[in-house]
This record gives sequence, structure tokens and C-alpha cells, in this order.
Amino acid sequence: MPQSLDNLLVIGISSRALFDLETEEAIFRQHGLEEYRGHQLRNENEILKPGAGFALVKALLKLNRLTGQRFVEVVVMSRNSSETSMRIFNSIKHYGLDITRAVLSGGSSLAPYLHAFNVSLFLSLHEDDVQAAVNSGVAAALLYQKPENALEELEQIRIAFDGDAVIFSDESEKIYQTEGIEAFEKHERENALLPLPQGPFARLLLALSYIQNNFKNPDGHAAPIRTALVTARSSPAHERVIRTLRAWNVAIDETFFMGGIVKSDVLAAFKPHMFFDDHPDHCDRAAGKVQTGRVPWKQSGEFE
Repeated sequence: MPQSLDNLLVIGISSRALFDLETEEAIFRQHGLEEYRGHQLRNENEILKPGAGFALVKALLKLNRLTGQRFVEVVVMSRNSSETSMRIFNSIKHYGLDITRAVLSGGSSLAPYLHAFNVSLFLSLHEDDVQAAVNSGVAAALLYQKPENALEELEQIRIAFDGDAVIFSDESEKIYQTEGIEAFEKHERENALLPLPQGPFARLLLALSYIQNNFKNPDGHAAPIRTALVTARSSPAHERVIRTLRAWNVAIDETFFMGGIVKSDVLAAFKPHMFFDDHPDHCDRAAGKVQTGRVPWKQSGEFE
């Protein structure tokens, strides 16, 4: 009987985000496909080092083992051909990652295959692939290179989110961008009782909340997931956020209403496996301290 991915949190990740392939990327860009192909074939038994998304993937896959139930599926999505992919699979085996599915598109766009694999979140270091995923309606993030402490082992799976244009829609963010802070605060006061529409990462947050609520530990310990909302909002715009999360029946473990203060120090204290934000400035500052993924805004065009 065919297996279904419908009820799983499916993470699609590029091979370059899962493993450190920066040397190989440079070979491809400077010397072309044939040189890259030869390099990969000659080194297919050389194990790749962990990449920017490795720690998050390893942590999420750990949930399946801890719960005794399959909540998370990871699909490697690469523009490699099958011929040059053996090094990737050998590295997956070496690190004991429970990854059995892959898309090897042979240079073609990965976006058409995201819905086919029911991908909930796509992670990559290639901006074009990330933007195409966002335009096709899939939550996606462009990963920054990992900071030195990114692979630190933590007891909990920790994920931090920005609010507007990430967990929530960009409706209010657009008002702030086009009309300024006063118009934004007025809008949020007037709509404080109206839940914010879901943003691209709401599905991920809801899935994590479901796992937390349904985690059964025989030792009585809490679920091994901890979430944080780190938003530039402050009073009076805080009320709508709190009421929205109540309406979604989601309890964020830690919430920080920053009011425009730089987020990087709070993030360094929280130590997330990944922080998702849509603002390049916030991401640039955070990326030196915690693993960071930038969430592009959806563009109008062929995917509309």
C-alpha cells in the first residue's frame, strides 16, 4: 500500500544546506559542470561536513525517536543528478540521519516538486530556489552560513520566529512599511480583537505546537521543543499577537516584544537551532550568533 506524507511535517532541504558544499559550489561556478562532476565522483567516499541546516534537521528527526511516532520527514532536494549524488547519500549514512527520500532534478527547478512531496518547509542556500518556493506558496527560508556555535548539542529543539510576514501575514507589515509606525499602531489598536491572518510559517508553528501537546514522556518531562517569538512589535501592538495565538490555540514558550531593539543578543541567549525573520538587517545581525534563515516576501508573477 502506498505511503502518505499528508500528516507529517515534511522538511525539504537542499544538499548544500544540509552539508558544507561551498568548495564544490566554487568549483561549479568557476570551472563548470564537468569539473564539478569529476570532483564529486573522485571524492564520493569523502564525508561532507555538516552545513547550515544540519543541526535543525538532526534535531527535528530526533522527535521521531523520542516520541516513538513518525512526526517528521526530511527530503533532500538537489539539482544534482543521481550520478553525482552518492557523496550526499554516503554522508547521510555516516551521520545516521533517518533520510530516505530525495529529489535529484538534474539542474531543473525544484519548485514543481515541493507540492508533490507535501513539503511544509523548504531550506536552501540558493536564493532563486527559495524565492520560487515562496512564490508557489511553500514556506521557505534562505539560510545564512552557520556561526561557530551552530552545532552545539542542546537538550531541546529550539526554534525562534519573527512575527509579521513570518508567523503572521504581511498585512500589518505592509502598513508599517508604506505608512509608518503611527498608522501601524492605529491599525493594530483598531483590530486588536481580530486575529491576524496566518503567515507562511504558521503551518510549521502549528505542527510544532501539535507535537508539543501530544508528546507523551513516561518520565513526565515536557516535550523536547521550545519555541520563541522575537518580534519588533511592542505595546500597543502586542495585544493582537497575544489574542491571535490564543485563537490558534498555540502557546509560544518565550515571547519577546522588542520594540525596535536589536534582536541578536536575545537570540544568543535563547540559542535556537534556527531563527526565521523576513528583514535582511535583522538576519544579518543575528547570523553571526545563531543559525538564521531569511524568509522572502512572495512576488507576483507566474505562480499567482
